[in-house]
Amino acid sequence: MSGNITFTMIKPDAVKAGHIGNILAKINGAGFQIIAMKYTKLSAEKAGEFYAVHKERPFYGELVEFMSSGPIVAAVLKKENAVADFRELIGATNPAEAKEGTIRALYATSIGENAVHGADSDENARIEASFHFAGTEMFE
Repeated sequence: MSGNITFTMIKPDAVKAGHIGNILAKINGAGFQIIAMKYTKLSAEKAGEFYAVHKERPFYGELVEFMSSGPIVAAVLKKENAVADFRELIGATNPAEAKEGTIRALYATSIGENAVHGADSDENARIEASFHFAGTEMFE
């Protein structure tokens, strides 16, 4: 699957604001196939484990608290050049710098509450997808 999957989460801020359907429509409209999806809530422990790479950064505690504050939608997406194309679709981490029409420009409210997570590499996409989904939960 290398190179043709990515992982995303619609974050608690976007879920709470009612943007799930609009975000999924943008994802489908950009040619991504959803091969796994679930509506769930991360415990603080699971959020900490998922974001362990940021453990030494000053925003780690706030990130874990935010990501465990409400439900999320986790999904594995399939498309050629999935990671790069999805990063383009979601836009810059800071919504003020995100290109017009990107998911973050449309639905994010701040750098911290930026609507969606997107894997940053093919390797991380596989790791993140496996963190949330068993192989039997992904359908191509």
